[in-house]
Amino acid sequence: MESAGAQDGVMTAREAGLIACTRCTRVWPEGQARCARCGTPLVSRDPRSLQRVWAWLAVGVICYIPANLYPMLKTRTLFQSSDDTIIEGAIELASHGAVGIALVILIASVLIPIGKFLAIGFLAVSLGSDSRMSPGARHKLYELVEFIGRWSMIDVFVVAILSSLVQLSVVANINPGPAAITFAMSVIFTMLAAQSFDPRMIWDAEKRSAL
Repeated sequence: MESAGAQDGVMTAREAGLIACTRCTRVWPEGQARCARCGTPLVSRDPRSLQRVWAWLAVGVICYIPANLYPMLKTRTLFQSSDDTIIEGAIELASHGAVGIALVILIASVLIPIGKFLAIGFLAVSLGSDSRMSPGARHKLYELVEFIGRWSMIDVFVVAILSSLVQLSVVANINPGPAAITFAMSVIFTMLAAQSFDPRMIWDAEKRSAL
């Protein structure tokens, strides 16, 4: 990938007239239109990357709000019924002794999504302002956001599994609530925001600030 390293006198791929494919990471001479390996269009920088990041991130945050306000799980038994939000479901699990599972759900469904919102927002803002975090550290933060993004879906998976297993007609049944849809959408939009971010711009911003 095209990283700066120029601060230590090391020539970057861009300065050497090379361009990396953002999908398969194969390096090609600058000026080639498409990657001959996977067919992805080759661009040295994506000028509209930041616009897409903010757009996807905003939609993800908007979807995350009802995901925490509306029920994630609707439980119906012969004698009672309950509609639980994400946090209420975790509290219910903890009250029945499943503290470990409750913590996993809270971390994956509350802490990680909020952390991703803040991390992506920070990375986007840092491109236009001076940051105390080094470019290498910001690049690692971006890779961490991409890596943990898929685990935010764990709450949706739990609801899907419970809904398919617990269907006992009048006796008991579990169905996903409206929050399941908005939560899944929030995760998807946040993942799109992370994928839209062009990490090569981190090094460009550092180079501009050093001038």
